[in-house]
Amino acid sequence: MTTETEFPGYRKKLKCSFEQLNDVFDDCIKDALRSMTNQGIEDYLKGASIACMIGRGVEPVLTYLEEMPNISEKLGEEMLTVVSQAIWDMSRTPNGVSIPPFMQCLPEASRRLGSTKQMQHFIEIIFEMMHATTGSIHGHHTTFPSPGLPELLKQMPYLLSQLSLEGLKNWIDYGVRNYNDHPERQKDYFTIQSADSKAMLQRERHGTLYMDNERQLDMYMRSMWQEHEYIVPYSLGFDEMRKPQPYYDSLGMRVPDVFDDKDGVSGIDRYRIILAHMAAHKRWTTRQIADNLSPFQRIAVELFEDSRVEALMMREYPGLKKYLLALHPIPVEGSCDNEKESCVRHRLAMLSRAILDENHGYKNPVILEFVEKFYNTIKYVESNSKEMLLLAISFTTKTRLQTDQLPSVRFENTEVDYRDDNRHMWVFIEENDEAEDDTSEPQNLETIEPEGLPPRHYHEWDYNSNSYKPDWVTLYESLHPPGNASDIDKILEKHSALANYLKRLLDLLKPQHYVRQRYQEEGSELDLDVAIRSLIDLKSGSQPDPRINMSHKHDGRDFAVLLLMDLSASLNEVPDGCTQSILELSREATTLLGWSIEQLGDKFAIAGFHSDTRHNVRYHHLKGFTEHWDDDVKARLAAIEPGFSTRMGAAVRHASHYLEGQTADKKLLLILTDGEPADIDVSDDKLLINDTHKAVEELSAKGIYTHCISLDKKADEYIGDIFGNNGYTVIDNIEKLPEQLPKLFMSLTA
Repeated sequence: MTTETEFPGYRKKLKCSFEQLNDVFDDCIKDALRSMTNQGIEDYLKGASIACMIGRGVEPVLTYLEEMPNISEKLGEEMLTVVSQAIWDMSRTPNGVSIPPFMQCLPEASRRLGSTKQMQHFIEIIFEMMHATTGSIHGHHTTFPSPGLPELLKQMPYLLSQLSLEGLKNWIDYGVRNYNDHPERQKDYFTIQSADSKAMLQRERHGTLYMDNERQLDMYMRSMWQEHEYIVPYSLGFDEMRKPQPYYDSLGMRVPDVFDDKDGVSGIDRYRIILAHMAAHKRWTTRQIADNLSPFQRIAVELFEDSRVEALMMREYPGLKKYLLALHPIPVEGSCDNEKESCVRHRLAMLSRAILDENHGYKNPVILEFVEKFYNTIKYVESNSKEMLLLAISFTTKTRLQTDQLPSVRFENTEVDYRDDNRHMWVFIEENDEAEDDTSEPQNLETIEPEGLPPRHYHEWDYNSNSYKPDWVTLYESLHPPGNASDIDKILEKHSALANYLKRLLDLLKPQHYVRQRYQEEGSELDLDVAIRSLIDLKSGSQPDPRINMSHKHDGRDFAVLLLMDLSASLNEVPDGCTQSILELSREATTLLGWSIEQLGDKFAIAGFHSDTRHNVRYHHLKGFTEHWDDDVKARLAAIEPGFSTRMGAAVRHASHYLEGQTADKKLLLILTDGEPADIDVSDDKLLINDTHKAVEELSAKGIYTHCISLDKKADEYIGDIFGNNGYTVIDNIEKLPEQLPKLFMSLTA
């Protein structure tokens, strides 16, 4: 065998000895190197080796080597493994003869379908047909291959040019159901020779296929919206649990693979409308914090924002309005029975229609009131998404009904199918279950405007009546404004000797198991494989992969810790014998603690609180669980300032809200305070002490351990009543706080 090649190392990894490969291998591997990562090259050569191992000659191997670089570049490197696994699975059945035509149809299928998910659905359809028609003749089990599969695969390029993926599935299913026991007639069906086959093809061939109009729609986006988005089609025929909706994220826009004409609007115009709607969101919508909004409020915010961007869109392109009016449903006023079903969606759809159509004819006074408020708000171009949020909250408050919680929801004439699912609108301060489906890029919280978040209401324990005061305390949360991050770096320099000592202690706490994380732009070690690959790219004129480092993540220690800082006015005091204020010492201690926990890799958040009566408890986010100890976090910590009072119970309950959302074996709330719970609207000293004790009990019932670090020399008089005998530490020498706080954390989590 001739082995002359520019890439002997890669050729050795291809476990295949066909001499015909030597003439094309170098060209194929050059194509692969231009577009694939190091792991992609490994998967590529492994897949080609599998194509060789199946024993079907050189043709499948050649096809794999020649076509997969283009397919993986278009759809992603995941396709390398998907295709090689499909080849292997097919070779384990009597249908090995179908592997060459299967391989040959993949390039056109990838071009027509346009996404990894669509290709996976396509392969599933092929395998379902193969299994349904293999080994079954006149009801008897046999080992015969599927008679129609090779013919189907040969016709696939034509079929994909005529049918959507759902239409293809329906057409194949009909042939399988009706001709499974008749091999010759099955062949006629799948070669599109029989009248039945042609009739079914005509029936399923409807609508406007996205891939037939891809270039036209791309030009529309460029010329009308100055957008060059990557548009990916999806099929409507495979998700039976939940109907897919259009959406966009950082990876591009998702639209259905086919649109029928509807209500006098052609399929191509429906594509234009849906893309225009998403482009309008991209231009005018700013992300909003979702944490404190109920599902009903979020739906209402989305509707108001949809209506706002459409109004702005129609100012720019008035001709779009006739299409929106034709496609928007027209809910019938009074058709929803408030006693038997939830009418939330019905009310909102009426409002949306009334905003769009000045001739709506609705009489509901609240609908009319909010249509007027909407237009007064957007009268000026500088209207924004936050105004829509406030308008939506006002609408939900005014229209809320007890029956909104009924399980039976009115959907008729409420679905606006040209609107996307609005996942782009939301950002979560902390990850939780609601954020699970969001596939968009993580957002820098510093760019999200913190004001305007709806408040949260918490009950408060009254020991006199032995009961809760419902929704007694109003808590507002926000991201703390930033200061100068270098101030925190100076603190670490000041305590460098202590930091070195703490690091030695931390090394004893670190688990011995590590998980290697490759493909990092910054890391502790150079990843030689990726670095060499990037050097090859650079020498060949391609864009090198900058992710040439790797790091190690600790595995085996599972803590979630939230430090809650008391930011009341007393922090301005300078204790006797000290040269620094309590605030300065607290900031230094928190800096060393944050730095220490970052070294351990535990989940860690920092927040501060103060209060000005029960109507105004302020909760400031300094570091989120999902953030690293970076300049953004340092800047917020550097800017903390004390003020007002210490209504601790509400802040503890709100901190619990975020700790509950973390997946960890152990959850710890650390409270750093210099005094007892108090507020200017409470004259009974015991009231807030008992309420905080009750809040600590509530956390304990949820599996959250609470520990208080008190800087109050008089703390022994009350602190045991709040946190129990073992739930607190009193630090008498406040100047030792920067040293004691990290050590205390280590002892609690050792």
